[in-house]
Amino acid sequence: MLPSSRTQLGLFFILLCPANIIGLWWAVGSPLVMDPNSICRKTKRLAGKQAELCQLEPEIVQEVAKGTKLGVRECQYQFRFRRWNCTSHSKYFGKILQQDIRETAFVYAITAAGVSHAITQACSMGELLQCGCELTRSRAPPSPTAGPGTEGTAWEWGGCGDDVQFGYEKSQQFMDAKNKKGKNDIRALIDLHNNEAGRLAVRSYMRTECKCHGLSGSCTLRTCWRKMPHFREVGDRLLERFNGAFKVMGGNDGKTLIPVGDNIKPPDKQDLIYSADSPDFCSANRKTGSLGTRGRVCNSTAMDTSGCDLLCCGRGHRDETVVLEENCLCRFHWCCVVQCRKCSVRQDLSLCV
Repeated sequence: MLPSSRTQLGLFFILLCPANIIGLWWAVGSPLVMDPNSICRKTKRLAGKQAELCQLEPEIVQEVAKGTKLGVRECQYQFRFRRWNCTSHSKYFGKILQQDIRETAFVYAITAAGVSHAITQACSMGELLQCGCELTRSRAPPSPTAGPGTEGTAWEWGGCGDDVQFGYEKSQQFMDAKNKKGKNDIRALIDLHNNEAGRLAVRSYMRTECKCHGLSGSCTLRTCWRKMPHFREVGDRLLERFNGAFKVMGGNDGKTLIPVGDNIKPPDKQDLIYSADSPDFCSANRKTGSLGTRGRVCNSTAMDTSGCDLLCCGRGHRDETVVLEENCLCRFHWCCVVQCRKCSVRQDLSLCV
């Protein structure tokens, strides 16, 4: 299930403001729209760079909101087969973000990445006056493309490359603002690190795309530009970092983070970090933000996290047959309507007990 606009705005407030802003989440009313006017009017706690963006660049704030929504959706996709499935249930989600666990690290990283990605995409689409296509005059030539007929081919930068640096800087300006005053606080240091890891999952994996030009299909000239990775690739990469996340503790100076354990290398900028162990998420617990796994659909034949043994925490599962309605026999009628019939489909499910 995709998050509602209420949940999206709730996540937006929690990520950008102190933990006690959760009360404000429920006070702003419903239904809520992810537009800059709602965000800037309701979040009076915003200050500094965030407040400045709200006042001077509301269109940027709108893209920040879109990026937050993008991050939530990707989080729910990546965790769809895990005990914690990035639930959009408001009160439980808020409790997750109050803890310094691996799941929180992923949420901060994927949200910072989503904001960077959405703003950069808006630049390339011409939707923002402050930016546009990437400036490539001083950039080194693109690397040669393998394939017949490309050796010795002339090239030039062209097309519309993604200005990922602009999206990176705006994401940094907005997402990191609330933590900069408390840099000697371990939670602030961890949040800043995970925000940066999310942005780097976009910026560090730009790809070069080229198009050949010439008569009769020849490639006498290549026009090249740089594009961001697809956001699914960003989510996949951050999930790998989640699986290998580093547990850390604060150093004696209050300004550094030290990995927990012997002979463990320090995490790099793209690693995710956390300081507290996660609950097992097997049973419902409002204090930890766990909804439990009772009633969740599982795969009775899988041996991974989607399998009934792991997902159901050893409690077992029951099989159930349900009848679902779905569109079928769809036809396109000129112009321009698609008409479908409703078909009943029987589906066998395995549910955690």
